[in-house]
Amino acid sequence: MHRNMDSRIRLPFLKERVTSAAKAAEWIQDGMTIGMSGFTRAGDAKVVPLALAERARHEKLKITLMTGASLGSDVDKTLTEAGVLARRIPFQADPVLRAAINRGEVMYVDQHLSETVELLRTRQMAPIDIAIIEAIAITESGAIIPTTSVGNSASFAILADKVIVEINLTQSLELEGLHDIFIPKHRPRREPMPLMTPYDRIGSTAIEIPPEKIVAIVFTEKLDSSSTILPPDLETAAIAAHLVNFFKEEVAQGRLSESLLPMQAGIGTIANAVMAGFIDSPFKRLTMYSEVLQDSTFDLFDAGKLDFASGSSITLSAEKSRQVFNDIGKYKDRLVLRPQEVSNHPEIIRRLGLIAINTALEADIYGNVNSTHVLGTHMMNGIGGSGDFARNAYLSVFATKSIAKGGKISSIVPMVSHVDHTEHDVDIIVTEVGLADLRGLAPRERADIIIDRCVAQPYRQMLQAYVARAKQRGGHTPHILEEALSWHTRYRDTGSMLTSQITPDIGSYEKSVSLSI
Repeated sequence: MHRNMDSRIRLPFLKERVTSAAKAAEWIQDGMTIGMSGFTRAGDAKVVPLALAERARHEKLKITLMTGASLGSDVDKTLTEAGVLARRIPFQADPVLRAAINRGEVMYVDQHLSETVELLRTRQMAPIDIAIIEAIAITESGAIIPTTSVGNSASFAILADKVIVEINLTQSLELEGLHDIFIPKHRPRREPMPLMTPYDRIGSTAIEIPPEKIVAIVFTEKLDSSSTILPPDLETAAIAAHLVNFFKEEVAQGRLSESLLPMQAGIGTIANAVMAGFIDSPFKRLTMYSEVLQDSTFDLFDAGKLDFASGSSITLSAEKSRQVFNDIGKYKDRLVLRPQEVSNHPEIIRRLGLIAINTALEADIYGNVNSTHVLGTHMMNGIGGSGDFARNAYLSVFATKSIAKGGKISSIVPMVSHVDHTEHDVDIIVTEVGLADLRGLAPRERADIIIDRCVAQPYRQMLQAYVARAKQRGGHTPHILEEALSWHTRYRDTGSMLTSQITPDIGSYEKSVSLSI
């Protein structure tokens, strides 16, 4: 008997279902649809999927894999290399899987993160055969207590025919009570979610399912994969400074108070750096209602700036993870983790009046944003929850560095090569160069302010020339159709969006960025 059996499996008959990862993986058969816990590298199943990949090296085995968001522990990579994945839903961030998607070997369904289990619940997608859920423990009633994410785990476990539980012994039992599991009723008798503030708890602390559905339990001791965020640099610090100054003016105009409104931040280095920028700001008693709680969330707690944070997962760097989870009691009463269909629920986002800060691969001169596709064709990661927040937020902010690849790419282009967020859903575009407030502006006005305030030279001059010629052709949203994507084709053909007559002056650019902050 495992030394932690009694505290981790509190319903006696389930102790008989403890087995190895390999044995648990035998429940999974070719053609099945599997729902797996995990949201941005946190709380993901870690050993059963790897055992499944090992099986697939010796027999035909293809599955549809649904998760909350991206997985860690090289799970997507290993499953891809073993040829297990036929279809992947709704978000991923693994380079090996990404390459297979772009070769057409894995069918990838890129969905808004609020929608996946809604489609499952209404039988608009194939049902879940087996759910694999990471947990800290199973309660006396057979309920599953998640670890560092909720994501889609609750609905996967409820909707699946069978459930495999991975109990992770590296995760402290102190996490119990952190979660708020609320599952909406079926339409047409669905009640509103009674959530009025980020602080509110509206559900239970564990995933309630018939315990007989749990067919296998596996003990693991693998840590969550650390996030890959980088520390703030000159450009991300400038982006944060522009946003802080913008919010100062919003307070001065009486549109916001010093506690602003609940904030959402997307994943990654830029979003994390922007949130960290609020540490030295005049704002106080901040709250978050977001998907992923990153390092900056806990930096803001420690700085006394943040009162409460609601999310769907906690995804941290290695150093920050050790600090937070070795002292989780310090933060527990100021945190809650919810299912992603609650954290990303459009009506709640609108009700709470969120300030949503997400990142863009590129934006165009009219405010359309591409979050997902390189050169309009090659998938990067996915739309994630950015669409849930952008369309429904009080303020929808998109941040990006103005240039990439040493100045060979401009992130602001005449026309985006793929549209994830239309200009109707974008209020603010901010780069290290400056910030464009697009509220209440017509397309021609938007183009002028985006080019003037967000674009680095020499691309600013190039865009000004493009718009001047486009306006001569007329139209509510002027374009030169035969040139609108010429920057992308030039980059494809030559390795640079610049014309042959222009070369980037990076030294001058860096000096201008340092002056802006």
